[in-house]
Amino acid sequence: MRVARIVLVVLGVLVLAFGAYVMVTTVKPNRIGGLATWLLGAVILHDAILSPFVVLVGLGLRRAGRALRVWVLVVVQAAVVLGSVLALVVIPEIGAKHHGAKNPTVVPFDYLGRLLVVEGVLLVVVVAALVVGWLTARRRSALVESTTIS
Repeated sequence: MRVARIVLVVLGVLVLAFGAYVMVTTVKPNRIGGLATWLLGAVILHDAILSPFVVLVGLGLRRAGRALRVWVLVVVQAAVVLGSVLALVVIPEIGAKHHGAKNPTVVPFDYLGRLLVVEGVLLVVVVAALVVGWLTARRRSALVESTTIS
């Protein structure tokens, strides 16, 4: 286990060094500040918003997991992660579309509308999975009660 940790740390440091080298050799010096701001914002969004939200949903699902089947929990968790990551990816396009681009073909679509449609579909899938899971759990518990009473 110790050797694996050392290998992973060394590999991580090498990847970071390679990324820094590529950044310094390909990005103009006056653009590095903007890149650093973007990276810091991405880390803050991920660590302060997305990760705690997914963890809280997971904890709530584990409580409900006593009554729901595993497939329901997997569907809900997958939808939460997909919806969150999709929102993080599409929000910059929405901002770029709102501020206007010098070339209108750069952001040609209605990103907000498409994001809302996909998030709505994910919500419908989650609700359907929860309803089906809840109904099958009730039916299963009713079956168990009827067999133990007789």
